[in-house]
Amino acid sequence: MATEDTRDPPPGVRRWLISCDESGVGGQRFYGFGTLWMGWQRRGDFQALIRQVREQHRYTCEMKWNDVSTGVLPFYADLVDTFFKTKWLLFHCLVVEKASVIRELHDGDLDLARRKHFTALLLNKIRRALRTFPDREQTFRVWVDPIASRYPKADEVVEIITNNVLAKALGRARPLDSVITKDSRETPAIQLCDVLLGAVVAAFEGRVASTAKLEVQRRIADCLGWPYLRAEWDTYPRERKFNIWHLWDGPSKPRRVKARAVVLKHPFPAVRPPPEARTG
Repeated sequence: MATEDTRDPPPGVRRWLISCDESGVGGQRFYGFGTLWMGWQRRGDFQALIRQVREQHRYTCEMKWNDVSTGVLPFYADLVDTFFKTKWLLFHCLVVEKASVIRELHDGDLDLARRKHFTALLLNKIRRALRTFPDREQTFRVWVDPIASRYPKADEVVEIITNNVLAKALGRARPLDSVITKDSRETPAIQLCDVLLGAVVAAFEGRVASTAKLEVQRRIADCLGWPYLRAEWDTYPRERKFNIWHLWDGPSKPRRVKARAVVLKHPFPAVRPPPEARTG
């Protein structure tokens, strides 16, 4: 496990904190990876925000999608609303149907495919952040719940591969400064990621029977301007606040899920496009 340097980056450098979790590592049809983004200097603000919601509902347990029930529904509903109302929090996830994975592309190894898909999510979103803010130096710190893998140093592999690919694609040296394994029980950011990711993956599974969980999914959909969360669509790649990427493994297979526009209930600040994307 890497040792974390908690000092702030140099003045003028923007460091993103990306808290990650995974879902569907058992016998489910789908698996997914989620990332909760915030500015590094927002860590204290986030702790205070979650503490406020906890105290309001007298909720003292770990925040988990699997623990959503009728008795604690007001807390989880408020948690979802708080996320969408907080302008400096972002959530991006990737969902994969296991049956779609072309194992020949991954040496016949589903474990390897999963690690590559997690890396692909980080690569895609970090690349977009670098291109969105081309005139500002950025670094990225990743906190991850232990990755379910037979490989004991999966976090280190993700860090090395991601940096190597980014260096080749963008000519930047180590924008990902470290991948730190964290215990989710002690990391509220990973817990919130678990709740949001769990709701999305469960929607793709389509097997939620719990009234409370269905209400949390409905609340997320309402904040996106959607009638519901289901496996019929994901978001467009440009969506920054809440991004769902359904990955259909293999370039020769057509996607069965269509992108749907998001109309946020709580407006999110627009980002000025990079110079090469501007016209006029």
